[in-house]
Amino acid sequence: MIFSELYSAYYNAVAAILKAAIDHPLQGEELREIVRQHAFGESILQVEPALREGRWQLLRPDGTTPVRKEPSMPLTLLQKRWLKAISLDPRIRLFQEEPLDLPGLSQVEPLFTPKDYVIFDRYLDGDAYEDEMYQANFRLLVDAIHCQYPVSIEMESGKGRRVHTVLLPRYLEYSEKDDKFRLVGSGRRSRVTVNLGRIRKCEKYRKVYGAFSTKPTGEADLQREMPFQAEAAPHTENVTFELTDQRNALERVLLHFAHLEKRAEELGGNRYRVTIDYDREDETEILIRILSFGPMVKVVAPRHFVELIKERLRSQRSWER
Repeated sequence: MIFSELYSAYYNAVAAILKAAIDHPLQGEELREIVRQHAFGESILQVEPALREGRWQLLRPDGTTPVRKEPSMPLTLLQKRWLKAISLDPRIRLFQEEPLDLPGLSQVEPLFTPKDYVIFDRYLDGDAYEDEMYQANFRLLVDAIHCQYPVSIEMESGKGRRVHTVLLPRYLEYSEKDDKFRLVGSGRRSRVTVNLGRIRKCEKYRKVYGAFSTKPTGEADLQREMPFQAEAAPHTENVTFELTDQRNALERVLLHFAHLEKRAEELGGNRYRVTIDYDREDETEILIRILSFGPMVKVVAPRHFVELIKERLRSQRSWER
């Protein structure tokens, strides 16, 4: 077993109690609050008496502890092998400049390697995760999302033109199917979506964060210096289709649309009805992705989406002629 929710929660709760007791004598209400934060509501009935009555011999009556070093959770061999395995994923470098080098992993055999599995139904032109410029842009955007400051971006359009935009980053999305990241942010007039692989230059917006400017203290200050479109709820639509679960169609559909809200209902006879919620701005992309499943999938609602499918198929047929 890699993880036990029950025993790990109790361990973490007691570890947090001992950490506080090493720093200062622990009183009853503080102890109970720590238990509530790190374990379960009823855990107070188990943990506090065991500590107060001396059954665990970790806490003295005055709230201090005989423990001198803060406790830590040791890793099992299986956990170390899993950490070694994910450290081989090139995407790990997106979150830190130096390679992942955890103590005690140098002699550990990874639980799996990229050569041990094959991913089907994924496009081959994924983002260049090992490119240094891509990594630097990714880290800057993650920092901008956390600290909420605007960025200036130069990117290459689908037609090869250089496009410049300034936006306030909101969040990053990852597509398992495309193996790509994209940034969603607020521009001056509307929501902006940028594929990270198309970014050629990315930096803090200098008008707000120049050498002689004062850093805004919040989004209200940002709006005064450079008004951005407020983050509005996306225009959500949904599409319902029925599929026949042949060649793992159901599993592939659920993986394909893993980043979207969806509901699945079994109809019987190896058939399912799936409803997917999506942003209206992504409708063309959703349509193309559904079509990629061919005869395994039949769209049944809404009517306008069915008409979009028919129009797309008519266009394809005319091109074939």
